[in-house]
Amino acid sequence: MARVFDRVKETSTTTGTGDFTLTGAYQSFQRFSDVLQIGDGTYYTIVLPITGAWETGIGTYSAVNTLTRTTILESSNNGNIVNFGAGTKSVFMTYPASQSITAGNAVALSIALG
Repeated sequence: MARVFDRVKETSTTTGTGDFTLTGAYQSFQRFSDVLQIGDGTYYTIVLPITGAWETGIGTYSAVNTLTRTTILESSNNGNIVNFGAGTKSVFMTYPASQSITAGNAVALSIALG
């Protein structure tokens, strides 16, 4: 299950489609390592402001300061993994709308839970 915590946001200069190395929290934010243990899953978003590239998914905190992009939920690359270029990215925890309980999902949840 993906874990979510408030105010978790770090920088990264990782490029490509692989794991992201997290390089430090923004001022007044927490680091992923402050709230997750190695092996924990979380919802994440990565944004590269200079190009507008972004990705939201389910990731795994796979090693100290490392986020593995496990499942891509949405992205600026038609829902596929983004090949991020150079520049400083924001990597933060989020609760994606596609995973939330909305009016349409509430009916299915009500049936499933009885």
